Amino acid sequence: QPPAFGFLFDVDGVLVRGSQPVPAARRAFQRLADGSGRLRVPVVFLTNAGNCLRSDKAQELSRALGMKVSPEQVILSHSPLQLFSQFHQKCMLVAGQGPVEEISHNLGFKHVITIEALRKAYPLLDMVDLSQRPKELPPPTTGFPTIEGVILFGEPVRWETSLQLIMDVLLSNGNPGAEPQDAPYPHLPVLACNMDLLWMAEAKMPSRFGHGTFLLCLENIYKKVTGRELKYEALIGKPSTVTYRYAEYLIKQQAEKQGWTAPIRRLYAVGDNPMSDVYGANLYNNYLKSAQQNQVRAGVKKIPQTASPQSEDYLELRKDCNSSVESCDSILVCTGVYRHDNGVPSKTEQCMTKAVFHGHRDFCFDPSLVEASYIVQDVNDAVQLAFKKENWS
Repeated sequence: QPPAFGFLFDVDGVLVRGSQPVPAARRAFQRLADGSGRLRVPVVFLTNAGNCLRSDKAQELSRALGMKVSPEQVILSHSPLQLFSQFHQKCMLVAGQGPVEEISHNLGFKHVITIEALRKAYPLLDMVDLSQRPKELPPPTTGFPTIEGVILFGEPVRWETSLQLIMDVLLSNGNPGAEPQDAPYPHLPVLACNMDLLWMAEAKMPSRFGHGTFLLCLENIYKKVTGRELKYEALIGKPSTVTYRYAEYLIKQQAEKQGWTAPIRRLYAVGDNPMSDVYGANLYNNYLKSAQQNQVRAGVKKIPQTASPQSEDYLELRKDCNSSVESCDSILVCTGVYRHDNGVPSKTEQCMTKAVFHGHRDFCFDPSLVEASYIVQDVNDAVQLAFKKENWS
């Protein structure tokens, strides 16, 4: 019987903790695979990681799960940037870790400048690190291109350098070596990936700073300096609806490739972070319900959404992708950011986790959106739950 459902799996805190696999992950995928190791249902790995290539993440997951994972099954926080073709020919400053130039080119961007290249071109801009300050006045920089936009892939290594240089680019309209003038507003386009404030690694403390913390710093510095709000041309990665729409598209591609003829009706999103995984899945579920009522445009405006006016345009995503999906259930596991050692938490305990909103500034706080459809101990329990609901053996 062809499956009428698919899974969206978060990675950190669900399948792995840092570099170590979660013990339940291999058991879960033994259930999902047939005797020859092929998946019996479509699966997309939906992570807010963004410091690597899809092929590298696929290899990492293959090792952790003991089965073949293809790059086409992986969505990193920056993957939907392939759709933002109006920026692909522009000269873009890119910030983050890993092979950011190669990542940019794979996404379709033709002209990118790294933070390090900008720092070397204008060595007088980065003045925090005393050891990096030039001993002599360098000659003027010539021939450096005008920057036309900024891509924030993920948290950088030296935050002070990236914060300083990104601010310089925004305040100078892409010409940080020019004489200062009035700061332009609206400023250059900013595309940001991954809004996670915190994430779970090997440390017992769950509060490792994510890219959302870096964005919070940048937003507050920009407002403190200019008196105005930093605006985003796009905010992608979970919980952005654009990212989940893209995940649905890949789920359907997998089903077609396997020859499964039944339309995919239901998605199960398994995550460990209420503020990104659960919020995003519930937000997308609301979008799907609105679409079913033939009120896509009206419905999107009613649900909490990124403030960027551009975002609605990308909800259409692909004209050839007619939505058959009717629901997206959120399943919260207790092996990552969200921890509960004594079974399912009470309603009072759930309310306490919602008292502080860790989501991004541009997303409205609705307590119902961080309340998971189901709470289970680990990813193996999540798969069993979905199988039971689908009457799938």
